[in-house]
Amino acid sequence: MKKRDFLKNIGLSSLGMAVMSTDVLAGEMLDGPKPKPKAVLPNGNMPKLNYGRTKKEAERDAELMAEKFLTEHELKTITVLSDIIIPADKFSGSASQSGVTGFIEFIVKDKPEFKTPMRGGLRWLDSTSIKRFEKNFILLTSKQQIEIVDDIAYPNKSKPEYSQGVSFFSLMRNLTATGFYSSEMGHKDIGYLGNRPNNWEGVPDDVLKEFGLSYS
Repeated sequence: MKKRDFLKNIGLSSLGMAVMSTDVLAGEMLDGPKPKPKAVLPNGNMPKLNYGRTKKEAERDAELMAEKFLTEHELKTITVLSDIIIPADKFSGSASQSGVTGFIEFIVKDKPEFKTPMRGGLRWLDSTSIKRFEKNFILLTSKQQIEIVDDIAYPNKSKPEYSQGVSFFSLMRNLTATGFYSSEMGHKDIGYLGNRPNNWEGVPDDVLKEFGLSYS
């Protein structure tokens, strides 16, 4: 699937939009351009943002960023899967290149209700991979990975026995889309400019004439 058709085809569910509206931390906030990140954390490409935060919010951000939840293997799996969801193309890089891996690591700590579904889903993915191909998901060929993804990426077509995988992939897809399209890379990919100053020259003459008005 072409990345520029991604939003039209899958949309952003209420889950994804809820995350986007409250905890957009993978790049600039959606209400307009903000200063660029000054630093990158060593473990997940999650930038230390310097946009406006209260002291309490900044302390919580620092606490969450210092906390370690996902293992290195889980982070690698998220990276591979997110890049399957949003691969690099001629317009921009992949999901992980935009910082999605670090974004997801942060979000599952910020929203503890995501911890069990995320960890359980990652284990389901590896378990399924081992049953089929005797290897963890990240060690499979691209063709084998897509074979598994195809079984869980389409809820209306998936078999009942894949229900856990379907639920996990829906969560991953929502978080991946939220992280990517709220990053600077994602903004550029869809041509989002944010608020920009313009030159107001007043109400056009034809509109003034229609309402019988004029500038004195």
